[in-house]
Amino acid sequence: QVQLVESGGGLVQPGGSLRLSCAASGSIASINAMGWYRQAPGNQRELVASITSGGRTDYADSVKGRFTISRDNAKKSVYLQMNSLKAEDTAVYYCNSNIRDRRWPPLVQDYWGQGTQVTVSS
Repeated sequence: QVQLVESGGGLVQPGGSLRLSCAASGSIASINAMGWYRQAPGNQRELVASITSGGRTDYADSVKGRFTISRDNAKKSVYLQMNSLKAEDTAVYYCNSNIRDRRWPPLVQDYWGQGTQVTVSS
């Protein structure tokens, strides 16, 4: 069984920074793309940033220049460094990973973390 566990959310003032972490564990053969999504109350879940297994990154226009996604393949982890936070960044942030497991035949599917609350407020 594969699990994703997130950490690092919290309350921060506008202009502040937070770093989110997400670690995958379980019967994992390989991890393809990893990413962060967010969902604010009343809104649909949206992609914030993604990173391929080769390190190519992609960002939502609203976070370009402020957020940085990275990964550590040895630790099966993905990170989101969030700087210059704004009130509109307030949301529950979810980690997502496309993972091939070790069963036979192998199953490749997306897994989600439980979500971590980020609140930007003075």
